[in-house]
Amino acid sequence: MSIKPQVLDLIRLVENGQMLEAMTRYYAENVAMQENVSAPVVGFAANYAREADFYGSLKALTFTLVSVVVEGDRAAINWVFDYTTADGIQYRMDEIAIQSWRNGKIVHERYVYDTGSLAVAA
Repeated sequence: MSIKPQVLDLIRLVENGQMLEAMTRYYAENVAMQENVSAPVVGFAANYAREADFYGSLKALTFTLVSVVVEGDRAAINWVFDYTTADGIQYRMDEIAIQSWRNGKIVHERYVYDTGSLAVAA
């Protein structure tokens, strides 16, 4: 069974600012989420809390889909997201989320981005 419908729904949720709902719906209890080559954070609760803290610290956040590829039980989503911190600084990040799915849920997600490209938006 293709995971494409789930991936497209996840994208829709994220684009509509419902990142935490997307996590609740599509992330497995034992999900491992990884930033670049850092050690993964394992477990839904730990990752949800980390993401909620990040989103809650922002004044504004917008995700823009650049591209998506789905093959078997893997997906790669290229996002550009613009966000404003609590102190009013605006940033733009271009990242690729590489996902492994099992039974309709993400079991591993790795975010790949160049930290040098994290630019203060003009």
